[in-house]
Parts: sequence; structure tokens; C-alpha cells
Amino acid sequence: MQVAMSKPDPADKPGAPPKPQSGDSRRGAIAGLIIAAVILGVGLWLARDLTAASKMQDCLMSGRSNCNVIEPAR
Repeated sequence: MQVAMSKPDPADKPGAPPKPQSGDSRRGAIAGLIIAAVILGVGLWLARDLTAASKMQDCLMSGRSNCNVIEPAR
């Protein structure tokens, strides 16, 4: 029985710096960050819109007829 000994890879030395990672992992992280920002923006827009609709509905349910929002003149 003969055991073949392979030569060690020079990059596997204990003191050698780690191999740099490919750009794919950064692309995934950036894509995830962009998706998270879009979801956050949509969530904030939806919360603001639902709050305005809720205030309007509360006004109408209380029996008032002048529930329109009056914008100040510019």
C-alpha cells in the first residue's frame, strides 16, 4: 500500500493572507440593501397614506361634512 502525498498549496500556509472574495458577494449585499430601502420607502408611504385615510374616515364617521383638508395659500 502506497500513500500518495500531495504538495501543499502555497495559499494554505498558516501565515498567508486569506484569498480575496469575488465581487458576487458584494453584489448580493448591495442588491439586498437596495431592496430593503425600497421596501422601507413603500412602507413609509403606505403608512402615511393609511393614516390620512383613517383621519378622513374618522371625520366622516363623526358626522361632519367639512372634512376636506384645507391647504394654506402659498
